[in-house]
Amino acid sequence: MDIVAAVFIEEMEMRSVPGPSTRIDLTGVHFSLAAPSALPVTLEPHLLVLVRCREDESGQGALEVVYQRDGEQVARNVQPLQVEPGKFNYRLVRAQLEFTEPGTVEAHCRLDQGPTTVVPLTVLAPVD
Repeated sequence: MDIVAAVFIEEMEMRSVPGPSTRIDLTGVHFSLAAPSALPVTLEPHLLVLVRCREDESGQGALEVVYQRDGEQVARNVQPLQVEPGKFNYRLVRAQLEFTEPGTVEAHCRLDQGPTTVVPLTVLAPVD
């Protein structure tokens, strides 16, 4: 299985179209945001990880996301993943991330100890 994409989002919606086929509508894809209040603040951003499974694969695996700040782990999420062979699936991953100052956290995403996809999230100072 492969990670096709990993992005931080505000919302997502699934819909069917002729074919039959499925569409995933993503709203508010972002890689930075202003802190919603004075720092320190704890955020729980939605990370969407889209995965595909080839026809000749079992479709069973584990998705691991390790959140790092300056090379140190600040949160971790591991969850089983099942994808029908020849199809796509997704997972929404949330973690509680504390920010005491503006900065960047990187979500390191991988399937079954495979290659890592890194997605940054930068928190900016709150807007006055």
